[in-house]
Amino acid sequence: MFTKSKPPRLIPGSLGLGIGIAAAALGGLGLKYLGRKTIEKFSRSAIHTIMTDLYNENIWEFISATTRVGPQTIVEANMRAEEGKVVNRPLGTPRKFPSLDSLMFTFAQLAKLPTPGDVPIDTSVIIGKKAAKPMLLKTPIIVSGMAYGYALSEKFKIALAKGAAMAGTATNTGEGPFLPKERKAAKYLILQYNRGHWSKSIEILKQADAIEIQIGQGAIGGVAHTLSANLLDKRLRAQFQVAPGEDAVVHSRQPGINSPKKLRQLVNELREITEGVPIGVKMGAGKNLEHDLDLAVESGVDFIAVEGAEAATKGSPPILQDDFGLPTVFTIARAGKFLAESDVKDRVSLIAAGKLNTPGDFLKAIALGADAVYIGTMALFATAHTQVLKALPFEPPTQVAWYDGKVQHKFNVEEGAKSLARFINSCTAEIQEGIIALGKTSLHRVNKEDLIALDPIVAEATGVEPAYRPKSVY
Repeated sequence: MFTKSKPPRLIPGSLGLGIGIAAAALGGLGLKYLGRKTIEKFSRSAIHTIMTDLYNENIWEFISATTRVGPQTIVEANMRAEEGKVVNRPLGTPRKFPSLDSLMFTFAQLAKLPTPGDVPIDTSVIIGKKAAKPMLLKTPIIVSGMAYGYALSEKFKIALAKGAAMAGTATNTGEGPFLPKERKAAKYLILQYNRGHWSKSIEILKQADAIEIQIGQGAIGGVAHTLSANLLDKRLRAQFQVAPGEDAVVHSRQPGINSPKKLRQLVNELREITEGVPIGVKMGAGKNLEHDLDLAVESGVDFIAVEGAEAATKGSPPILQDDFGLPTVFTIARAGKFLAESDVKDRVSLIAAGKLNTPGDFLKAIALGADAVYIGTMALFATAHTQVLKALPFEPPTQVAWYDGKVQHKFNVEEGAKSLARFINSCTAEIQEGIIALGKTSLHRVNKEDLIALDPIVAEATGVEPAYRPKSVY
């Protein structure tokens, strides 16, 4: 015979929830207490050891040495010890040189009034002012040469070309093989006439809006470099025009150019083939900058692209990045002064490069005498934008951009192009704000009289008035 048992006593829902929360809170407090006790005990033990051990047994020795030498130097020392080969460091030197940061713009206030807000501001630039087919750009910001194959993937190069076109500016092929899809995506394409043997056919040259003869670079000078045969897949071999087992070599000198006379012949030949597009040279800046510029001008070029020591590349030896060349601020000032004093500014355009990162940097370069600026690293960052999340946290962000990057296949061309265009447009708009603040209406009216220098070295080197010296009101 079954008897009825009493039903279980139920706890009201709100009360049960409250008890659950209280239990969880107590458990959390317990874990927190135990965790704090553990951390406290470990920290005291570790700090006590550091404070009492002598240096020959103290881990602080590493921190002391790192502070003295620097973490980058220690890491690269270990790379050399591991491989016994030349280290190839990407994206330029970490060293701090005298820079454009030591220059400031002045405000137009009463002595000179700022520009009214409804006045149009001209940021257009002409590259090759006397060329038969000059390039007219909406902005002074140009995408620098970054090589397909040596550095970037095809998709990333196409994104750079598309983004530059959206912003009304030019992109540079770099020293890699010519890409028909890059040509199609670009509005203005500067073809780099590389120090190798590829992409120099008349058919390819005729597709350029400008040609830049590669003499050197700020991050590597005129040093030869090689893309080893074992890194060349079948497609790259065909594009670099090399046989199986053959390296793709960028020589230290432009093949066949062993004298200034030969350079002039090449300039004339390229001008004839292209029917008058701007022909220029690209070089790194050294002690003999003015002599190099003079020889380039004598060869009849329409533009000169010059890079300071802070310029970056996909990879070059740290010694060339850290210990060679002229800082960018000195490079631009000297090049601008030379071209002005040589009375050739009306026909030879100057493109400046080398760690120019912000709208302020770009406008300062213009003020010192440049007509336009190249952006490399910042174009890379802007185009990659949030797509670097496809590589992080286990791979470097550049793996989304490099030809051999582990996630380069995930890169979206359209997103990258739009990101770059927005970056360039934003920078151009900020440059316009700067021109207004100077009381001017055109990029071409900005000059070094609009600048003041924060330290005497940069003041003397650039010919800019020191900020600490009062200016007479008379």
